[in-house]
Amino acid sequence: MQDITNKLYKNHSLIYKGLLFVCTTFLIVYLFPKSGKFKYNFEKGKPWQSENLYAPFNFAVKKSDEEIAAEKQNIIDHSIVYFNEDAAIEKKVADLFNVEFKKTFSDSLPKSTLVNIYNTGNKIISELYHFGILNEDYNYPDDRVAVILEGQVKKHNTQFSNLIKQDEVKSSIVKLLSEHNLDDYETMFVSLFFDLVEPNLTLNESFTNKALKDDLDKISYSRGSVEKETLIISKGEVIEGDKYQILQSLKAEFESQVWTKSNYNWILFAYTLLVSLALLMLLLFLRKYRLDIFENNTKVTFIFFNIFLMVLLTTLVVNYNSKFIYVVPICILPLVLKAFFDARLGMFAHVITVLLLGSIVPNSYEYMFLQIIAGIVTILTVSELYKRANLFISVAQITLIYIIAYFAFFVIHEGSVDTINWETFIWFILCGLATLFVQPLIYAYEKIFGLVSDVSLLELSDTNSKLLKELSNVAPGTFHHSLSVANLAESCASEIGANAMLVRVGALYHDIGKMKSPTYFTENQTTGINPHEELSPKESAKIIVDHIINGIEIARKYNLPDRVMDFIRTHHGTSSVYYFYMKEKELNDTAERMDFCYPGPRPFSKETAILMMCDSVEAASKSLNNPTSIKIDSFVESIINKQIEEDQFLNANITFKEIESIKKVLKHKLANIYHLRIEYPE
Repeated sequence: MQDITNKLYKNHSLIYKGLLFVCTTFLIVYLFPKSGKFKYNFEKGKPWQSENLYAPFNFAVKKSDEEIAAEKQNIIDHSIVYFNEDAAIEKKVADLFNVEFKKTFSDSLPKSTLVNIYNTGNKIISELYHFGILNEDYNYPDDRVAVILEGQVKKHNTQFSNLIKQDEVKSSIVKLLSEHNLDDYETMFVSLFFDLVEPNLTLNESFTNKALKDDLDKISYSRGSVEKETLIISKGEVIEGDKYQILQSLKAEFESQVWTKSNYNWILFAYTLLVSLALLMLLLFLRKYRLDIFENNTKVTFIFFNIFLMVLLTTLVVNYNSKFIYVVPICILPLVLKAFFDARLGMFAHVITVLLLGSIVPNSYEYMFLQIIAGIVTILTVSELYKRANLFISVAQITLIYIIAYFAFFVIHEGSVDTINWETFIWFILCGLATLFVQPLIYAYEKIFGLVSDVSLLELSDTNSKLLKELSNVAPGTFHHSLSVANLAESCASEIGANAMLVRVGALYHDIGKMKSPTYFTENQTTGINPHEELSPKESAKIIVDHIINGIEIARKYNLPDRVMDFIRTHHGTSSVYYFYMKEKELNDTAERMDFCYPGPRPFSKETAILMMCDSVEAASKSLNNPTSIKIDSFVESIINKQIEEDQFLNANITFKEIESIKKVLKHKLANIYHLRIEYPE
């Protein structure tokens, strides 16, 4: 049991990566569509490239979206409108008319005239309420069928134009009076009926909406069917008209049909294989070319998280509306990975992600081509992300590449630009604007995952920061030494293509541990008194060596990133405090060199190796008397060669050629510092 526990502990990092790999694979597969994918690619107006296609099963030919939309609109335009009639209102108006008639018309009129007026009034009431008066103005076409309901029972049908609107009551009265030669009584009649007439028709919304819904539900989404083994299209035949609609119907039927449990499991298995293969390639890339990242579980988690995030965002957009697919800022992925790691890893992860997205998006070939090209442009153009102008320029270039590539694809597919959808260009511009979100995203990632980007390094390089201010006040000599080393290291890093910003920041902070006891270091001794004279060589060596441990403690207190603390740990490697070791040896022949060595570790990157060389050369250069070019050359060679002999660079991925380039830079810089002329051979 103990052996198993020990093995698990020993391999816990690999076990974690295995679990991360499995979890990410299943999460991505969960987001993928769970139906089969139609194996033929076709485009309207283009020849059929595959062999003759026969119907693999019976299926219905679906109507196009335009046909269905037109059919729905036609039903909406001609649907029946239902109105409720209040039958009591007509009787109420007639009764009031009998009462008001006697008050309005004088008995002095001839009896025949009064009878004619009375009968005309009743006829007006009958005409007005024959179909009914609307309670408000409804905006329906005149030819719309209107059904009058008495209670819940259908009374009669008519056209909407026969129903009287309230503003039409007067004109109806005037018309009837004219027909009965009673124009002289128009004013009296209009005044009388204005007070009497009430609307008796109200819209029955529930009946109207239900009738419309029933009619819409009866729409057939297919027109005809295709029998199994029927020839659908021949090779070379142009895809248009009914052929295109039949192919679309076959594709939709294939992708939406109900799958058996066996089919479903096979599809899941196939997707799992593809996703795991893609993620495995990424892990193998890290294992072979980025071992330091592979061995850091936080960094591997960060990379897998970003890939999953891009797949998640794209899936959500596709499920909502696939026309917005190009709004998703996929180029954020290579930007982020380049900011924290390097361009090659950013490009590799971007390609893997785009390949995964090919199983989700429509027009996968076009999508993958555009995104890979945009990713390449992102990697090639974005440099020094901490400079705001660079990011804006790069985003503009990325957006332009999207637009050019999409335009080219459209012309290839359609053969002209007449029907180009200019709205898509707006999505590309929005994608470019969304890509600018990378700056706050990088800041959030730094806090969540404890990583450091060039943006943070720029902030840390500010000599007015609290920690560097304290260093300049407490140990001014060490601060000046750190500035000199930073300038040397930055030049060397630029010469061999290392991260110049990182090595500069590392150099500025590498000696902060000397703040604990600044006067024990020669660069801070201004009074001529050396406190080491009162200590034994071992005690002095311990104080010197402890500035590494003290530096790490201070760095943690000020929350410096691990990448910066690496410079504090490694800038002396496992070398010895040679002066005090030799002094101890004079007193004691049995002195152990290990008692005078720094704890390490040795430098394990180009940047930390550069700092070790520059720190040693700069510190030792203070002891040069009457420096000449020959002296400086010999001095630089001896210091760095000694470090090589002690295997200090054994773990750093730095070549002899790069070390020689660093030597040349250091010789040239020191010659400039001491204002020496280059000695040309005679």
